[in-house]
Amino acid sequence: MTVKRRNHGRNKKGRGHVKRVRCVSTGKAIPKDKAIKRFVVRNMVDASSLRDIRESSAYENYALPKLYIKMYYCVEAAVHQRIVRGRSSTNRKIREPPARFGGGGNNAKKD
Repeated sequence: MTVKRRNHGRNKKGRGHVKRVRCVSTGKAIPKDKAIKRFVVRNMVDASSLRDIRESSAYENYALPKLYIKMYYCVEAAVHQRIVRGRSSTNRKIREPPARFGGGGNNAKKD
């Protein structure tokens, strides 16, 4: 029978059984190696509230703590929310991650 993916949609090679995690979106229990994982770092408050907090703060250079969350998505929820996309059979063989956008990396414009 033909095989769609070389890892059968899992990432466990010789491990046997893998614990399950809950999908953030649907609450579905999915194997941890099959889940689409995203590590999210964001501010605890939105930008407008952040400005108000800075103005009323007694400290001048106080950095508000950030929120660090590891999110697990089932395949259906990740496709629905466009976190991942379906790829053609030739593009499925490409294993390196796509190029990152944004950020202030080495190629950032300096004046």
